[in-house]
Amino acid sequence: QVQLVESGGGLVQAGGSLGLSCAASGRTSSTYTMAWFRQAPGKEREFVAAISWTGGNTFHADSVKGRFTISRDNAKNTVYLQMNSLKPEDTAVYYCAAKRDIRAFVSSWANDARQYDYWGQGTQVTVSS
Repeated sequence: QVQLVESGGGLVQAGGSLGLSCAASGRTSSTYTMAWFRQAPGKEREFVAAISWTGGNTFHADSVKGRFTISRDNAKNTVYLQMNSLKPEDTAVYYCAAKRDIRAFVSSWANDARQYDYWGQGTQVTVSS
């Protein structure tokens, strides 16, 4: 079992920045692809970004490409999401997810939420206009 705890959400003005963290505990010795998803009120959960277990390969949704950056520190069992140039449409609950995986790369296959094994509780991000 792996437990994921997100932090760093909050209220920010449009154009501002915010950094999210996802701390993993439990059976972290296995290799995991990690990802961020988000869900706005009344909408389906949406893929944001994913990172390979090595940290050497990332994949970002087109809607956030160039503004958001996913990274990880395996020594700290933590995944990050740096969000810049935030827009009101980025308002959502952001979730961290983990998938047991030995592949050292990520691509469009990582955007399917159904394949992830573990999820955090989410952290609210609100962007005011």
